[in-house]
Amino acid sequence: QVQLVESGGGLVQPGGSLRLSCAASGSALSIYAMGWYRQAPGKQRELVATISSDKITRYADSVKGRFAISGDYRLYTVDLQMNSLKPEDTAVYYCNAEGRRITGSLFSSWGRGTQVTVSS
Repeated sequence: QVQLVESGGGLVQPGGSLRLSCAASGSALSIYAMGWYRQAPGKQRELVATISSDKITRYADSVKGRFAISGDYRLYTVDLQMNSLKPEDTAVYYCNAEGRRITGSLFSSWGRGTQVTVSS
């Protein structure tokens, strides 16, 4: 079983910054992609940013140039630095990890989410 623990959410004013962190744990895992998704009230969950084990990154157009994702695949951690935050960035942010168990089966696991609120 894969556990993901997120931290770093909170309340920030427009233009401010926050850093989200996520750590994955579990036995006999091989993780090949980690990332962040978000879900605002009344909206579907959407991709924010992902990073693969070979450091390929992908960003939603709405966060390009403002957010930066980084990952450590030795420790299975992923961080999201969020700058120039806007009210429309307000959402619950979820960490995701995809990989393969030692049994060969694939998995896609989610954290419980952390609230980010951008408001004056």
